[in-house]
Amino acid sequence: MTDKLQMVLSAIDAANAADPNSEEVEGGPRPAALLYGERMSAELGRLCPDASEHLQIASRGQHIERWKLSRKDFPDGRSGYLDWRRTQAKTHATRVSGMMEAAGYGEGDTARVASLLRKEGIKRNPEMQMLEDVICYVFMRWYLADFAAKHTTEDLHRIISKTAKKMSSDAREQAVEVFSLPEDMARLMQT
Repeated sequence: MTDKLQMVLSAIDAANAADPNSEEVEGGPRPAALLYGERMSAELGRLCPDASEHLQIASRGQHIERWKLSRKDFPDGRSGYLDWRRTQAKTHATRVSGMMEAAGYGEGDTARVASLLRKEGIKRNPEMQMLEDVICYVFMRWYLADFAAKHTTEDLHRIISKTAKKMSSDAREQAVEVFSLPEDMARLMQT
């Protein structure tokens, strides 16, 4: 790992360690955003061990300081939700780009990571697709069970279907095996 990469990852972790929200894990509560970033990096390491520095930074910074922009500050409904997501992506891109600049990365590098964080080029850019696959795997590995406990079967099927559409075909095939999905969800992953 280069010194610049370590500086950026450490800066992202320091920012995310300030998350007032925590998640209970073995060893006690941890800041939720910090834990999410660590999970993103771990999943990227499993799916793409030779990931570029750009992809490593984008994975770790995907939800940097997400708690600062509340969903409640946007209108209800799908339109408000999508506006919140777009605003979050732009905010994350700006914040991580600044950290990269401070660590000595050039404009081309910061622009590439910012594009990944804004999710530009899904299904066209292999690195963007890998980032999306990692996001989906982290959701399924760490957050799907809580989601399922709070939603109807119909909602669960809808979200699994939407998640599958974002993933590459290879990632969908592997997910069925990796997560031992029930038959109805496995079918949704293969559509």
